[in-house]
Amino acid sequence: MGLIFRLVELLLVLVPVVGAVIAVRGMISSARGRTDDVRGPIQESIPASEPGDPAARWRTITRALDEHRRTDERWLSYELDVTKLLDFPLMTDMRDPLTTRFHGAKFRADLLRPTKAEDLLDDREGTRDYLDAVQEYVTAFNAAEAEAIRRRRNDFSQTDQQRLARAQSLLRVASDASATAQERGRAYALAGKELDGLIVLPDNTRAAIERGVAGELD
Repeated sequence: MGLIFRLVELLLVLVPVVGAVIAVRGMISSARGRTDDVRGPIQESIPASEPGDPAARWRTITRALDEHRRTDERWLSYELDVTKLLDFPLMTDMRDPLTTRFHGAKFRADLLRPTKAEDLLDDREGTRDYLDAVQEYVTAFNAAEAEAIRRRRNDFSQTDQQRLARAQSLLRVASDASATAQERGRAYALAGKELDGLIVLPDNTRAAIERGVAGELD
């Protein structure tokens, strides 16, 4: 009987230990599973175009460069057409988060743009950064433009909308080759007063208008 009691006592000691071991092994297995789960998305986020596949990488980079150029051209249609820009003033209103995001995304994409596609062929990380930047630029521009078209001048009071309309008319005169230099200069000065406190024109827009004022038109 004494031997039986000792065996029972031994089992009472061993069962909790065995249970603890099983629990620890389960925790380790679970932790490994979570680690694998984390590695999966990280690996999947790496572009499929591997260094050993230069043709695929080339196509990816050139597509991004083309999309970058097309989005630049869409923005340029606002910068170089002050009538269009004043119809959709939100495109330059840096108080709006969508506009701020768009201009920030454009700056980053421009900063990362290679001089030529070949510059990124052997730079996997640089390629990924550039592709991400272009995607963000296109997405941000689309969102800002859609909101600008939706809102047009509705955020401005009736009085301010009238000021914008007068500025548009004056800026047309300022860029009119048939107007005299004096007429162009006076119209540009008056337009600046109408826009003061309402809209800050981009540098490229002002430069294009000032060329018109100076008579430097095609």
